[in-house]
Amino acid sequence: MALRIFEPRYTRMVKEVCASDGSFVICMLNARGNKENNTHIHSIGTRSKVIDFDILEDGLLGITVEGVEPVRVTAISTENDGLRVGQCDKLTDWEIDIDDNIEPMDSRLKEIFEKYPEVNGLYSSPQFDNPIWVIRRWLELLPVDAQQKQKLLEEKDCSQALSFLRQLIE
Repeated sequence: MALRIFEPRYTRMVKEVCASDGSFVICMLNARGNKENNTHIHSIGTRSKVIDFDILEDGLLGITVEGVEPVRVTAISTENDGLRVGQCDKLTDWEIDIDDNIEPMDSRLKEIFEKYPEVNGLYSSPQFDNPIWVIRRWLELLPVDAQQKQKLLEEKDCSQALSFLRQLIE
């Protein structure tokens, strides 16, 4: 994912992350949540690392990040400059039964990648043969409410996400 960094709090975060060779978490926003108590941030997110950066033509910092692992964010607090920090617990990655066939989800996803270069450009090495990767890309791409996506991501396995996606894609 390519991001444009312009707020001082995020500039500080990127500097700290790069200086420590660390990471930060990207979460979806909860439209029903409250900013005052940080419930406007969904709890399931992706630990991400900065893999490239550049100064953009407009003078802003541009960074490219890559997702590392799914996490649950807890105990969110807001620092003086507005940067939100929290505790993170790594989530166990989904597994899929070898008998689960994800066709036609994988072939339809390939079609989207071929048709839309801006989507294809987001991933340096697409993993169409990895069912979990395919399921997560569909959850990213489909215009589904963040609440629904969070519900699926919170599950211990991918069976509900797989069932949901099959209904939409087939």
